[in-house]
Amino acid sequence: MKSVKNVLDKITSYASIIIFIAMVLMVTFQVIARYFFSSPSSVTEILTRYAFVWLIIISATYMFGQREHINISVIRDRFKGKARLVLNIIIECVTILFSALVMVYGGITITRMNFVQYDSILHIPTGIIYSIIPICGVIIIFYSIYNIWQDIKNPDYR
Repeated sequence: MKSVKNVLDKITSYASIIIFIAMVLMVTFQVIARYFFSSPSSVTEILTRYAFVWLIIISATYMFGQREHINISVIRDRFKGKARLVLNIIIECVTILFSALVMVYGGITITRMNFVQYDSILHIPTGIIYSIIPICGVIIIFYSIYNIWQDIKNPDYR
């Protein structure tokens, strides 16, 4: 399970880095094309917009895997031992439920709906753009299961 997590960590972190570098290059090209050649590129503009959305979702997924996502730990910090373990498991189960319903199920639904609609500039199905949502939802579910497994193994909760 740890080796799968390590592979997913590398994929999500490298994907975030590559997308960020691509965005910087596309925006630089866009600025040069607009101001020096008076010919803005609509393709790089739309690609940058889509890349930004993918960057946010993939980076958020990576942060879930690192347990570095935004959380309010005031209540959790008041508990110790098994009570804290139970609370952590409940939190991870809520995350799994949200990811399964909203990201995976909802993401698959919206992706399917958008495979019949084409982007006017790129001429690709917009479902391709939305496909990152259920993919990252599945990865977040894996990370939550992994976190539960790690918490159960942790001797601090006994």
